[in-house]
Amino acid sequence: MRTVRIFVYVLYAITGPSAWALTTEEILNGADKRIDAVRKADATLTLMDAAGKPLPANVEVRIEQTRHKFLFGSNIFKLNRCRSTEDEKAYRRQFAELLNYATLPFYWWNYTPRPDEPDDARTEGIIAFCKEKRITMKGHPLAWNWADPRWLPDDPTKAMELQLSRIDRCIRRFDGSIDIWDVVNEATHYDRPGPKERSPKLTRAIAQMGVGEYVRQAFQTARKANPDAVLVINDYRTDPEYADKVLSELVDQNGKPMYDVIGIQSHMHGGYWGAKKTWEVCEYFARFNKPLHFTEVTVVSGPRTEMGWKTMPEGEARQARQVAEFYTILFSHPAVEAITWWDFSDQNAWQGAPAGFLRDDMSPKPVYEELHKRIKGQWWTKTTERTNSDGQIKFRGFLGDYNIIVDDGMRILQTTFSLDRQSGTSRELRLN
Repeated sequence: MRTVRIFVYVLYAITGPSAWALTTEEILNGADKRIDAVRKADATLTLMDAAGKPLPANVEVRIEQTRHKFLFGSNIFKLNRCRSTEDEKAYRRQFAELLNYATLPFYWWNYTPRPDEPDDARTEGIIAFCKEKRITMKGHPLAWNWADPRWLPDDPTKAMELQLSRIDRCIRRFDGSIDIWDVVNEATHYDRPGPKERSPKLTRAIAQMGVGEYVRQAFQTARKANPDAVLVINDYRTDPEYADKVLSELVDQNGKPMYDVIGIQSHMHGGYWGAKKTWEVCEYFARFNKPLHFTEVTVVSGPRTEMGWKTMPEGEARQARQVAEFYTILFSHPAVEAITWWDFSDQNAWQGAPAGFLRDDMSPKPVYEELHKRIKGQWWTKTTERTNSDGQIKFRGFLGDYNIIVDDGMRILQTTFSLDRQSGTSRELRLN
């Protein structure tokens, strides 16, 4: 998964940054064309029967996509913790129907409330669900000084040793199940007032080591624990502070980036970014020639009042429009590889905000339906072709996994394949 999307970055290099400084109208009107160029590929498949003989001409072949290569996700924090059995069933069903990517919680202060007693059982339960539903998993986060574990020692040197040991332990423990990790979270402004108050021990440890060295050692530890893992640096800052204080310094002794992915938070509790800002953020960070993951996306469906947040019909309609536009822009940008929503349901959502795709009672909001129309409709390939005289079919589809099905009236023959530019799009497939 660490392979750089060569096509994407060659495309960016050829067009140049000035050609990508688009107006709002160009961003929106050109989205479908960009999506076709970036997210789809042509395939030529030679289909053979079980004996290895090419199929005859004019055989009808069903081509059905089963999974996107692009990662459409959400945190999955409510799994196994919903208010009722019925809520749990609805949460599970609707998550798996829409998404192929899940962020699992690894907040140190909650995950390990007592020394040497990590809550691996909860993680194993989520892993089992995700594996059953073919959902890719990410752990979040391995290092973040938002709050100290209560048992953390006062000694900064010892606290940092435990932090690095924790990174090693989590990655090794879940190797093969969770291979994408937010290694360090919000390092740019690690010493802002909130974390300093809730996490004085870790904050002192970072200050003593220096934020640059802290981040580098965290990534070095993570890479050693699993050389093949996808390592993400994640931040809520989208300005030069993130680029200059963290990204530019997160390099090894040869000047090579130690991270695989740039994580960008986009909590929009105070208002939607809009098309122009969204595109400009992508453009700004694409210059680092690393994939971009929008790791924490929030658009609310109602106003904040004295009584708290509340979802409203007009807010839900607005949320659906804004999110559909936001996802379309991100899906059309060649550097973006993943989008993670925050939270999937309003039930116990962060800040109590009505940010979910589902309401508190787990019923889907219009935003869920709008995204479903795109992820499993407009951006989903399901077609029928007929073999030519060489037993071949040709089609253009979205990158991802597919079922190939032939029903000759007496039996059903089928196989699977993945449409991916890196592995080529011309191949022979044997049906069984």
